[in-house]
Amino acid sequence: MIHRLHERGTMVEIRGLWTEFPRGRGQVQVVHRDLDLDIRRGEILSLVGGSGTGKTVLLRQILGLQALTRGTVRVLGAPPAELSARGAAAVGMLFQHGALFSAFSVLENIAFPLRELKLLPDELIRDAALVKLQMVGLGPEHAHKMPANLSGGMIKRVALARALIMDPPLLLLDEPTAGLDPAASDSFCELLRGLHRELGLTVVMVTHDLDTLFDLSTRIAVLADQRVIALGSAREVMAVDHPFIREYFLGGRGHRAALALPS
Repeated sequence: MIHRLHERGTMVEIRGLWTEFPRGRGQVQVVHRDLDLDIRRGEILSLVGGSGTGKTVLLRQILGLQALTRGTVRVLGAPPAELSARGAAAVGMLFQHGALFSAFSVLENIAFPLRELKLLPDELIRDAALVKLQMVGLGPEHAHKMPANLSGGMIKRVALARALIMDPPLLLLDEPTAGLDPAASDSFCELLRGLHRELGLTVVMVTHDLDTLFDLSTRIAVLADQRVIALGSAREVMAVDHPFIREYFLGGRGHRAALALPS
């Protein structure tokens, strides 16, 4: 049984989601089986689960990049594909390794989604990209650097600026602190927390980093057994009796990270 908190308005509604992938010889791998999930406006919801539970697949389905076998995903009341067809900038995505274009400068990477629309003059696009660059804590002196000359933390920040260039109300994060040292990870979490507060973003995050999970999450959704088995605050989720939850949250690393939770 999924524990649900009081509903405050829904940004993403997922109902009866099945996701299957072919395995050959007529066999299929079922990743999601009749999965339901509501993502509230203004929250930071973290998706956790073991390998192969379909966390990143779910992000891609919210973004409209991955097909559903059956069921529905609705963002702001509409299927993601319908929003994209209308040119609505409802969702921004920070991919795990940044996914910057290596042949583009920092400013060109940030501006790319706006340029693709071909609706604004170059000067306005440049100004918007510079604003987003500063929003993620990087000065204009970095605008013309190439991705190969950036640190891991800077790549994450540039990719975040690009994800926010269209001012989406929903931000998806795939392992946002992966590959960062502890200081850079803490700094990036602080940036995300500030942007979430200042912009009123709804954030959906996949992370394996327990410190990031406990530091940022409003709620946590645990994926196991092809569905959401627990949904709530960190303390509520840790109280659920399930083998994965005991191993993940109550093992050595989970116990140490949980000590930082407010009492």
